[in-house]
Amino acid sequence: MDKLEETLKRMESDKLTLDEAVKAAEDAQTYFRICVQRLEEARKKIEVRAETEPTA
Repeated sequence: MDKLEETLKRMESDKLTLDEAVKAAEDAQTYFRICVQRLEEARKKIEVRAETEPTA
């Protein structure tokens, strides 16, 4: 998540060349996919845990 935020800040700075901006955009997409994957994994763990815990 930190890498994604850092990359987005770099992109917003307007100090990148076109090539750097394209690379930063590609990096941001990669970091975003990783974040989404990790969130999905966490959601699944929560669902499994909720299903296995007894209800009161």
